[in-house]
Amino acid sequence: MSIRQSESLFTRIMNHVFLVLGSFLAVGPFIWMFLTSIKTFEETIQIPVKFLPDIPRWENYAIISDKLNFPRLYLNTILVALMMIVGQILIVTICAYAFDRLKFPGKNVLFLGMLALMMVPGQIFVIPRFKIMVSLHLTNTLIGLVLPGLFNIFGVFLMRQFFSTIPKELDEAALIDGCSYFRIYWNVLLPLVKSGITTLAILTMLGAWKDLMWPLINNSRAEMMTLAAGLAMLIGEHTTYYEQVMAGGVIAVLPLIILFVIFQKQFVAGIAQSGIKG
Repeated sequence: MSIRQSESLFTRIMNHVFLVLGSFLAVGPFIWMFLTSIKTFEETIQIPVKFLPDIPRWENYAIISDKLNFPRLYLNTILVALMMIVGQILIVTICAYAFDRLKFPGKNVLFLGMLALMMVPGQIFVIPRFKIMVSLHLTNTLIGLVLPGLFNIFGVFLMRQFFSTIPKELDEAALIDGCSYFRIYWNVLLPLVKSGITTLAILTMLGAWKDLMWPLINNSRAEMMTLAAGLAMLIGEHTTYYEQVMAGGVIAVLPLIILFVIFQKQFVAGIAQSGIKG
């Protein structure tokens, strides 16, 4: 075997080693969550840490199902995610189209100002948002959870990058044919950025599914909680039953895992393309 072949073999082996380690780091927390969900309370707090339970306690799932109304939590989370996906696609794409294709005074200054807001911690806007929701009587409502998140600055930047890859000659040809700016956006450009829309939908869904702080602040009624906020209610002031929290986490994350297994090509392609446009 030549030196070049030996180096190539060593490189492939090291690549596989790093991939296996990376996969373990990614999957490890889910395995730990599942194993913890079938332990006793004593086993979850045992030191040294006990990796495997002596006897699997599947009744933890029955206990957590009695404590939380999972069908209602699922319904609320799915409705919030769907409304945010549809709302962001409509609002974000048309804003990105305007910033990329249209000419108006102060466009660049306004866009840079929006990007600057991305550096501001989101927690600063929580109190103003809550006061607005109170004034609109939208606390303890699903609309109150969706409305503040409909405009996404990162989404505007992302979709603007996708729009910028489309030749502007298409716009000029459509204008000559008598299309309005909205028809150019809707009929010409939007079908060409489907991969960007897929990426935006994936990121929006993940953000809505795992959002914790805003649902806890805006909603106080249990029937209006999302999955993340409902699980947070299991954290006790003095004692937390970690096996029940982990069982709830498994139930909450299971649909996302199933969706990823079914649509993994779309997930990977959408996220990958979001990093190479521009």
